[in-house]
Amino acid sequence: MPTDKPRYTIIVDEDLLKKIDDFRFDNRYPSRSAATLDLIRLGMEQLEKEQQKTKE
Repeated sequence: MPTDKPRYTIIVDEDLLKKIDDFRFDNRYPSRSAATLDLIRLGMEQLEKEQQKTKE
């Protein structure tokens, strides 16, 4: 399925890749990309929450 969304590549070490794969399989994601995208979203949401706390 072609997409017009931007793409980029990341390089991770074996330990991080295992953690991503474990997250993927534990949460039944269809692909590494889907799992990685959600992990990035979760991390960004957490950062935003922490930034809001420091502003209060």
